[in-house]
Amino acid sequence: MATVDLEVRGAGVFGLSIAWECARRGAKVRVVDPGGVGAGASGGIVGALAPHVPEQWNPKKAFQLESLLLAGGWWQAVEAASGLSSGYGRTGRLQPLIEGGEALAMARAESAATLWQGRAVWEVVEATTGFAPLTPAGKLIRDTLSARLHPAQACAALAAAIRARGGQIVPTAEPPHRGPVVWATGWQGLEALTRQHSRMVGAGIKGQAVLLDFDARDQPQLFVDGLHVIPHADGTTAIGSTTEREFDDPTGTDAQCDALLAKARARVPALAEARELRRWAGVRPRARTRAPMLGAHPFRPGHFIANGGFKIGFGMAPLCAETLADLILDGQDAIPDAFRPEASL
Repeated sequence: MATVDLEVRGAGVFGLSIAWECARRGAKVRVVDPGGVGAGASGGIVGALAPHVPEQWNPKKAFQLESLLLAGGWWQAVEAASGLSSGYGRTGRLQPLIEGGEALAMARAESAATLWQGRAVWEVVEATTGFAPLTPAGKLIRDTLSARLHPAQACAALAAAIRARGGQIVPTAEPPHRGPVVWATGWQGLEALTRQHSRMVGAGIKGQAVLLDFDARDQPQLFVDGLHVIPHADGTTAIGSTTEREFDDPTGTDAQCDALLAKARARVPALAEARELRRWAGVRPRARTRAPMLGAHPFRPGHFIANGGFKIGFGMAPLCAETLADLILDGQDAIPDAFRPEASL
């Protein structure tokens, strides 16, 4: 590639998604990451694309809804360009109805009917057998907006799609790029911003997960007692994750995975005998506001930031990519105020 229109630092889901969105619009892109594709938290195994509850509506929830509705066609385009599967599927979600919680659940169902534009439902259903969580109330909450993908596979598909459009993915920024740069550098990037500022901008939150040899690929994902159980299209099932603010080893797993597995097997009987395949740990970037950080870089004129995806990064990525591409390539600024870097500074 003789010239580069845009350089992206970081080959996680935000960096790759923005590079892909710009490449599909004709820009010449270069992604730089010494660790390679999906080397950080984006190379994980869980992949829950689940919405916030349909109440107390705000710009963040509205943006997430639009991105989740956009995701099906967006990932289909990635797969078509790359020839690889992202593992995406809008298979919905089940979660137990807590005792005494039916009135709240029904109120949320009414809100979803309006807020979700009639394109997905939130409803209370009778408990089922098979791949479902135990529910003391005998009923489940079902939504049809939630989707899943396989994070590591999705990053690989994005990388292949970028290369198919003539983009580069390289370990070092040589020769130096003098045009616009997007900094999508994860939790280390948030820590770097904090060092340049007078207060904390964001931090890394470690999570651990377990992958099981259990094929429920056509079943909805489950959310029970804070635990995500995600059946993948490749016939595996992921369980995650922990939340660790203090850690010494960013990628090390420990007894917390044992606790995850025990909890999943107790809450989802179908998993009682499922064989463990592997364990995973990584550090997810959380901005101080808990919203994604998107927009002009506060300390690097002409540069941009895409960070802070935390637990909703894959669900937010399609619309974050489109929104930042609009700004960089066309000068159209539609970034929600709550997402702008200055909101976290």
